[in-house]
Amino acid sequence: MTFHFIEKKLQIDPEVKSYAEKKIGKLDKFFKKASEATVAFSTERGRCRAEVTLNNNGMFYRASELTNDMHASIDSACALIARQIRKNKTRLEKKLRVGALEREIKPEFIPAETFEESDDFQIVRTKRFSLKPMTPEEAILQMNLLEHEFFVFLNMEDNDSFSVVYKRNQGGYGLISAADV
Repeated sequence: MTFHFIEKKLQIDPEVKSYAEKKIGKLDKFFKKASEATVAFSTERGRCRAEVTLNNNGMFYRASELTNDMHASIDSACALIARQIRKNKTRLEKKLRVGALEREIKPEFIPAETFEESDDFQIVRTKRFSLKPMTPEEAILQMNLLEHEFFVFLNMEDNDSFSVVYKRNQGGYGLISAADV
């Protein structure tokens, strides 16, 4: 497992980083292929936040915990991710298509400074992702793992049309698909 550490407005001791590597490294037993972990450390109102994001072959798992101690935050985040992995890996293997865990998404980041700025609208960040074909159920699962409100994908059930799943305010999920013109 490869690790990337982000320190937001604070300096983290090497001892805390090695503790995080040890705890998060134990999650590698759930995966067949090598995974990548990004750990962001920050403080909010005197409390310690550890945000752990695991990327394993295009599947993202993320947990963020805020406690009084950085070690406790790391422990809680690891426990949440382990629970997510167990719950969703079994679900994917049983209900969804074969190979659902074996797709590869490589995000491409473009700095906002490369675009012309306008007075009316200001784009502050741009992300580009290669869209992979998947079912709406897989897209909802990925959206929930990332804790996002929506997720863009190519819908395998609709001839690889551009689609978006989103969380509805009244509960449940919505699906938006591109119409042929």
